[in-house]
Amino acid sequence: MIWAGRTFNRKRLSLLAGLGSASLLLGALGFEHIGGYAPCTFCLWQRWPHLLAVILMLISIRLRQPWVYILGALATFTSAGIGVFHTGVERGFWKGLQSCSGNVDLTNVSPERALEIIMTAKVVKCDEVAWQMAGLSMASWNAILSSLLAALWIKAYFTRDNQPTGGI
Repeated sequence: MIWAGRTFNRKRLSLLAGLGSASLLLGALGFEHIGGYAPCTFCLWQRWPHLLAVILMLISIRLRQPWVYILGALATFTSAGIGVFHTGVERGFWKGLQSCSGNVDLTNVSPERALEIIMTAKVVKCDEVAWQMAGLSMASWNAILSSLLAALWIKAYFTRDNQPTGGI
């Protein structure tokens, strides 16, 4: 793979993919802690595979084994899959988890206990879009960008180490 006159070897591709995952994590944390957008359950689930991808990037710097690149692709594809599912929930294509809907069964609960449950519940609904750009939610953007990062991991897997690097 050549871009701007540079050849991308396995190390550069895995660095690019891992830094992409780190950027998505930092962006999510920025939306949460600076922008005030509380994450739902699916949002949190989408973060864990990116953390794994960042760790795999660090491993790939020293250890250029095929399994590292495969796990990187699986991690980012996992986040993309959760993002696709989350997008479907947001758009009403299918139902999400009950814990994401804000619906709690209070039929066999005393009024006092029901009030306590309601007042202490911290539910961020997974079926509501908190932010969007170009008509796509954060979950949709994560699915797209995570798929691209998975493609970089796959490209790293199929790239030979003996290619000229031009630097790194």
